Amino acid sequence: MATGVAGNMLMAGARQLAQGKRPSMSDLLLTPANVSRVTQQLAHMRGAAMKLGQLVSMDAGDLLPPELAAILGRLRSDAQPMPQRQVQAVLGANWGAGWQQRFETFPFIPMAAASIGQVHRATTKDGRELAIKIQYPGVRRSISSDVNNVATLLRLSGLIPKTLDIAPLLLEAKRQLREEADYLAEGAHLQRFAALLADAPEFVVPTHHADLSTRNVLAMSFVGGVPVESMVSAPQAERDRIVRLLVSLLFRELFEFNLMQTDPNFANYRYDPATRQLVLLDFGATRSFAPGFGEGYRAMTLAALAGDRDAMRQAGISIGYFDDRTQPRHQAAVLDMFELALQPLRQSGDFDFGSTDMAQRLRDAGMALGLDRDFWHIPPIDTLFLHRKLGGLYLLAARLKARVNVQQLARQILEKAGEMQPKSSKKQA
Repeated sequence: MATGVAGNMLMAGARQLAQGKRPSMSDLLLTPANVSRVTQQLAHMRGAAMKLGQLVSMDAGDLLPPELAAILGRLRSDAQPMPQRQVQAVLGANWGAGWQQRFETFPFIPMAAASIGQVHRATTKDGRELAIKIQYPGVRRSISSDVNNVATLLRLSGLIPKTLDIAPLLLEAKRQLREEADYLAEGAHLQRFAALLADAPEFVVPTHHADLSTRNVLAMSFVGGVPVESMVSAPQAERDRIVRLLVSLLFRELFEFNLMQTDPNFANYRYDPATRQLVLLDFGATRSFAPGFGEGYRAMTLAALAGDRDAMRQAGISIGYFDDRTQPRHQAAVLDMFELALQPLRQSGDFDFGSTDMAQRLRDAGMALGLDRDFWHIPPIDTLFLHRKLGGLYLLAARLKARVNVQQLARQILEKAGEMQPKSSKKQA
């Protein structure tokens, strides 16, 4: 892959020089041909390497040129599928010989192929219509080397200082990816979320079928719908409602459930225009939070709603973004980023995700702070997984150009938890 990219850069640079232009290194590197080559290679590699590409691919043009984001978008659901012989071998090892006799239909061409496994739509002899997720052989064994290789690239590139200890982060990344590759654990998360959202008919969680599930195979009811990002041309009210549901779910996960599905891949959501239900898929990246973690963000949310910067600072310390020893200018820079990131929460009325430059401003502020090596600090691991979910949700809201009253949703969840009095109660008091 590196050789091919370098060759493309040399050819593109020669063409620009022949035209009397001075080639830019970034322009030569980020060409559609190079990105296409990297995309194809990551799709073949699967596993943790492909997941890295998926995270980059969700950008809607805020951080990458739109053309490159579109090419990388293939990674969200376009891995190289297993050949039929390999599928048969995996299922034979997990279900035993003669497993085909349990099915009325089982097409060997998957309906979707992603980073860790591929999904087949099948019908059992007893009439169940199922989505069967089959894990690629060797994924778990490759996790450690994949993460180590990414860390090596970061070190060699100079993007992180040698003095920064990222060992705890690497260990946690490996642990989380191994859990995502355990389909028995994902089945348990699937059942847990189905129970937690039993009071919310606007969400659909597939039913887990334990009799056909193993550590490498996950069986669940097939649920239809369209890709959530395909709703970009739907009426404004429908797009607003989809994002409103997802924001409300995020607040419930953080403040009520202490449990969050942290993988923001758009392919994890589908939408049924007929029933107007949002389908939730893929619970492998589900993460439990300690009660104190949610308390810190609850304090941050209340401080943002009140416009109390000192209370935001105290919440930032309790969460672990910095401590009392952090230089005042660094504390101020982080608080400035808090205030910018919490802009949707602080605005009364609808926040227009489609017409804000918040992502670019956060990127610029983050890069400026990141270049100051005196501040380099890894916050608690749970915050990084939460940020991954928040970033993905923001990018989806921007893609759908949604307008949502985020402040109202936050107040509703906090009032339900007893953290805030309803406005009517305050007036009576």
